[in-house]
Amino acid sequence: MKNFMKAGGLMLAALCLSASAEAKIRLPHVLGDGMVLQQLSEARLWGWDDAGKTVKVSVSWSKDKYTAKTGDDGKWMVSVKTPEAGYTPLSITFDDGDGKVTLRDVLSGEVWVCAGQSNMEMPVKGFGNCPVEGYNQEVIGAKDYSGIHYVKIPSVMSMTPLDDADCAWKTVSPSTVSDASATGYFFAQVVNKALDVPVGLIMANKGGTRVESWLDEDNLRKYTSDPLDSLEMVRKFSWDYHRPLLWGNGTFHPILNYTVKGILYYQGCSNVGDPGDQYSSRLKLLVEQWRRDFRLGEIPFYFVEIAPYYYDNVNADWGARLREQQFKASKMIPNSALVCTNDLVYPYETQQIHPAKKREVGQRLAFLALNKQYGMEGIMCESPEFKDMSVNADTVFVHLKNDYDAISRYEDIQGFEIAGEDKVFYPAKAYYYWTQGIILTAPEVKKPVAVRYCFKNFQVGNVANAAGLPLFPFRTDNW
Repeated sequence: MKNFMKAGGLMLAALCLSASAEAKIRLPHVLGDGMVLQQLSEARLWGWDDAGKTVKVSVSWSKDKYTAKTGDDGKWMVSVKTPEAGYTPLSITFDDGDGKVTLRDVLSGEVWVCAGQSNMEMPVKGFGNCPVEGYNQEVIGAKDYSGIHYVKIPSVMSMTPLDDADCAWKTVSPSTVSDASATGYFFAQVVNKALDVPVGLIMANKGGTRVESWLDEDNLRKYTSDPLDSLEMVRKFSWDYHRPLLWGNGTFHPILNYTVKGILYYQGCSNVGDPGDQYSSRLKLLVEQWRRDFRLGEIPFYFVEIAPYYYDNVNADWGARLREQQFKASKMIPNSALVCTNDLVYPYETQQIHPAKKREVGQRLAFLALNKQYGMEGIMCESPEFKDMSVNADTVFVHLKNDYDAISRYEDIQGFEIAGEDKVFYPAKAYYYWTQGIILTAPEVKKPVAVRYCFKNFQVGNVANAAGLPLFPFRTDNW
């Protein structure tokens, strides 16, 4: 078991020894041909060489020269000023006096991390028995998106943080688009088209992982009771992707020196059933950890609500409570926003944990970025959410925020329930009148006290705002 857990660390150590013996520059794999640098930034470049070596870095876009000296551990790092985004291929040369390494076909653009579990990992070609809608069209159209490059960090478990990962950048084309994260790729399409700049995606994710899978050892010890001994992990978590620490060490740690614009995150299914406010507090903790480790300030964090799923009982509320925690987290985490997915499942997908509609998920993430980070204020990016309610006799009046002065329908509104003091919910007849809001009644409830909207594991509503973005599921009770 110990050998299994330490395999990634031993491999890295062997690589370091090999590089040192050859006395030549070694770069991490994430710095490679075809990579995208964050435009107009102080982008970090780093690697290894013999201790005491001087590494000189030159770039094709300016006459600036950069120099770093390796420490006793052989590590070095420089920060280079990157140019404005463009499609002209750039190059970077590293020289330690004994030899040179040159990176080619580098672009300057916008770089985003695609983090989370399987719904973020899910490629454009889909998983087995889990298709992505519109696959063939995306292969045909990929030729128009060669400005999108991506790198997939391999899924590796490690008991210790790894500094490198065996990966390579790919340029989107009909032959490569299949393996890109579908959610990430559809996000990049919109950003690429709207801003006309290259987009780089760093895909550091793993299906089935919990939020604790990405927390570091210090945070796990301080804020959780999760086991950190490898044998105890195996005893408690029979599924390796549920284990804490390992995926953060092996799959995410290798990218923390990279200079990025922000993080896209789609995760939560594996935390369904967590008690109380545990998920929202731990997600906030994870964001704080990542922002600290990227050392880029309060970079944007845009994440995705888990989609409706039956979780063995469509009418139970375990999934709904996790979504409620995600919504709460979006209010707790600065410079963050949540994408609602209540409408992005088909009625026949009750048992499909990987819904086919990934295009809309990526697009909605892009709407957030375009509005909040890139200044396109005309983009409507917020989903409507519950504002307040009032009761008059047997009638409830619900008012919303972020509706952009319109909702999608006045009649045949689905998804609302109301309850009286007996705490029994009944489907509500709902219609909309602009001066009064959404008006709810149910013949079984004479004195309403609480309202719920799509607060079940699998329940799809049909309320949306002027942008067509769906209403966040909610409840007004705390039962």
